[in-house]
Amino acid sequence: MTATATIDAAALTAELVRFASVTPKDEGCIAHLARALERIGFVCEAMAFAEPSTEKVHNLYARLGKSGRNLCFAGHTDVVPAGNLANWSVDPFAGTVKGGILIGRGAADMKSAIACFAAAAARFVTTHGRDFGGSLSLLITGDEEAIAINGTRKVLEALAKRGEKLDACIVGEPTSRKALGDMVKIGRRGSLNGTLTAFGVQGHTAYPHFADNAAHHLVRMLGELTREPIDDGSAQFEPSNLQVATIDIGNTAANIIPDRAKAVFNVRFNDRWNGKTMEAWVRQRLDRAGGKYELTIQVSGESFLVPPGEVSDKLSRAIETITGRRPELSTGGGTSDARFIQRYCPVAEFGPIGETAHKVNECTSLNDIEALTKIYLSFLELYFGKR
Repeated sequence: MTATATIDAAALTAELVRFASVTPKDEGCIAHLARALERIGFVCEAMAFAEPSTEKVHNLYARLGKSGRNLCFAGHTDVVPAGNLANWSVDPFAGTVKGGILIGRGAADMKSAIACFAAAAARFVTTHGRDFGGSLSLLITGDEEAIAINGTRKVLEALAKRGEKLDACIVGEPTSRKALGDMVKIGRRGSLNGTLTAFGVQGHTAYPHFADNAAHHLVRMLGELTREPIDDGSAQFEPSNLQVATIDIGNTAANIIPDRAKAVFNVRFNDRWNGKTMEAWVRQRLDRAGGKYELTIQVSGESFLVPPGEVSDKLSRAIETITGRRPELSTGGGTSDARFIQRYCPVAEFGPIGETAHKVNECTSLNDIEALTKIYLSFLELYFGKR
């Protein structure tokens, strides 16, 4: 098949949804995508990685062209579990279309964006040929929704080690809020997870003077962490925010004073902090509360900002051309693999409406799939100077 082969974005989205690629399983999803890309001229390279005590993760690096600027599209084929199947109106892995809406796990986050970029690349190559003066690539991982250690980060390291450069990147996360094209992400807050264990002395609830209630210590410590705002935000970021996720004591009797109590919390911090200074702030508050405690910290990503420039400017122009909307450039929301990519090249995140991501009956409209394909195509033409 020649470079004039086409890709139907909606059909490919449905095909990808039918692979139950719940992290870290792939179930053949990436291989299916690779076959579609090969038909339009991409050279596809499977890259699998595994850390000790982790399952092997399948990744894909596909490239069309060997010279000029290398524009990369990054995304993930792994999805979160479907949850209670009885709550779904359809089989979450059937790729069902009802009333112009494609329903299924990954339809929004983010198999549709991958399919749209593949379709846009096919249209671009059909119009401009494979020798258009640049290169297109896709970096697709199966390790984004969970620990994210065997995916994008390792692929980027492998590419850099062999001297392969990315000049710009679009990450297809579902950044749109209420309407396609209303938001583009140019940065993200950092994320810190804390596991806090407070200690005391076990005893009888009728004789508290012989015990020391760990639950009371924990409540006081959490009060210190949540009583006052961490900060009031910065020029490009909203205020940092701490949320308690779980409180666990494991006490099955009402007349026992616990000797330990545990809580897990998450902090989304802006660019006024880094992982180390945010941890110091947490420990300072806990020390102020008093009591014996143990704290384990994991920073899954630092805050970052990609100042507005060519990528976000041309992406905004493409969005406005197709939808008539000028997107907001935002740094809100959770983390994504853009936190790794921004160390290598300018990056912006843009994809479908994320309102149903991770929810029951996750979906994307067929109209938005076609419009997103057109936006990506318009961006390719702007980026490579074909307009």
